[in-house]
Amino acid sequence: MLISILVNAVSVFLAAYVLRGVMVNNFWTALIVAVLLAIINAVVKPILIFLTIPITVLTLGLFILVINALLLMLIDALLEGLKIKNFGWAVLFGIVLSIINGLLSWILDV
Repeated sequence: MLISILVNAVSVFLAAYVLRGVMVNNFWTALIVAVLLAIINAVVKPILIFLTIPITVLTLGLFILVINALLLMLIDALLEGLKIKNFGWAVLFGIVLSIINGLLSWILDV
């Protein structure tokens, strides 16, 4: 689990480097973002997904991107070192974060 959080922290740092609408102060902030993301994904996200099943089915699963963006904006509100400009950048940050995280996990076989 520790390796997974480290991989996620590197993904957050790289995604923020690639996107100009997202700013992460340093790697320690990226590590805190990864930990908060893991906690929120374990506790809050399943509840939100359950409550939004009808709209998720209507949008063929694309509403999950909205949920991910809202959770990233929640982390942005909680942390000083993370800054996401707006909702559009949060959606894009979630997509790029997933791609980088998937690639790093595949390369490192985590």
